[in-house]
Amino acid sequence: MHGRSPDVAGQHLDVLIIGAGISGIGCAHYLRVHHPRRRFAVLEARQHIGGTWDLFRYPGIRSDSDLHTFGFEFKPWVGEHAFANGGEILDYLAEAVVEDELEEVILSGHRVVTLDWSSAEARWRATAQRGDRSTVELTADWIFAGTGYYRYDAGHLPELPGINAYSGRVVHPQSWPQDLNCTGKRVVVVGSGATAVTLVPALAQSAAHVTMLQRSPSYILSLPRRDEVALWLQRRFGQERGYRLARHKNMLIQSGIYGLCRRQPRLARRLIRRLTARQLPAGYPVDEHFNPTYEPWDQRLCFAPSGDIFRAIRDGRASVVTDRIETFTTTGVRLASGKQLDADVVVTATGLQLQALGGIALRLDGVPVDIPARVSFRGMMLDGVPNLAYLIGYTNASWTLKVSLVCGHLCRLLAHMDQGGYDTCVAELPYPHMPTRPLLDLSSGYVTRGLRSMPRQGPRAPWVQPMNLRADKRMLQDGPVTDRNLHFRRAREAPSRTDLHGAQSLAVTNTSV
Repeated sequence: MHGRSPDVAGQHLDVLIIGAGISGIGCAHYLRVHHPRRRFAVLEARQHIGGTWDLFRYPGIRSDSDLHTFGFEFKPWVGEHAFANGGEILDYLAEAVVEDELEEVILSGHRVVTLDWSSAEARWRATAQRGDRSTVELTADWIFAGTGYYRYDAGHLPELPGINAYSGRVVHPQSWPQDLNCTGKRVVVVGSGATAVTLVPALAQSAAHVTMLQRSPSYILSLPRRDEVALWLQRRFGQERGYRLARHKNMLIQSGIYGLCRRQPRLARRLIRRLTARQLPAGYPVDEHFNPTYEPWDQRLCFAPSGDIFRAIRDGRASVVTDRIETFTTTGVRLASGKQLDADVVVTATGLQLQALGGIALRLDGVPVDIPARVSFRGMMLDGVPNLAYLIGYTNASWTLKVSLVCGHLCRLLAHMDQGGYDTCVAELPYPHMPTRPLLDLSSGYVTRGLRSMPRQGPRAPWVQPMNLRADKRMLQDGPVTDRNLHFRRAREAPSRTDLHGAQSLAVTNTSV
């Protein structure tokens, strides 16, 4: 779907939303519902909506969270599969855009490259680059960065010794070529994370054989592709109520799995290993290939819908090799053990790169902002940066669960500013040199590599990036908008418009996740 909004060059917006993925579409929905008189637009760098789901086109691309929690709170997921493929998710997002009549506010092919805050005017000046390299400028009172935290133009590619000697084809999942056909070919997938676990069973359907080459194992948990309980709930109670019940059920399951892994890691390890062994052939070396050195949820758990990767291994269409690459050869990969893996295609599922705010150059009155030196406030703002909200979803649950909380809180914040006649809102640290820690709490490679480019978090609320749904609900949904660390100012004459309708509707409807 292409954006069909008018040109925004030289115009002023109440809110500029950056990114037409799940976060940006969600924010647009909540603004339309709770602040219908506010003028906003969504600028999307790509030519289509969907964000990550439009970018990733590799075989088998799917969600690794169930769609009853990964879907929006306001739009029931009625698909047959709880774990949906990328195409189904794109269709779902397109439906959400049409149902909210958001086509007119989404402008595709516009990459925001700079944001400069003017204290005198209490507004942001944004510069966006079009596909033809021309630029447009516009201003906005508020910025919502729905940019996620992945770098879209390049994935992570480690040094691969001897790769230039290899005569086959090398591809990275993030830039999967449309003309690549792996039918009847020998494929080596380098990596053991969520992308590799998705690719292996999908490629194994037609390839001669697929080998997952990993340096160390990951935890893989099998969950049913079809959620029969959720389907029954929707048949019994209707789409909307059944969806809410299924969503609540699955939130409890996600929380339960994570809680067990963190509180009793040894028990969780034994349970996951037992479930894994049951799905593999008798005598399979489970501890060599599926027994990680780290504890469950030190890194993200990988999910295999209906155990598809284990089924591919049982059927002999896929295999796992745990070893290190010594060098590439003309025909494949020679391993540290001396073993040779011949391959027609090598897929480097070696991870992603983190990027804060989509790589946008952020300035305050012309002075560049050092984003890694900033501290997260309520998991949605940065200290010292006025009128800017961002969204980073959960690492231990569905990303989208955060959308209703952050966007709902932003709407409450805007209503409070309207009522007080404020035009500037900024979080300020309670004291200099406050102790900080990394923003994300995972030890996954893509996280540890990229944390130096991300902001940080403090020792306690509200200076945290919560990865706990209950804590977020207490802070963002049930807690007050005001805080002694949050300062509201009138940098210019207060606007004559006061959107009381937005505040009243929010007080009635913002009562559940």
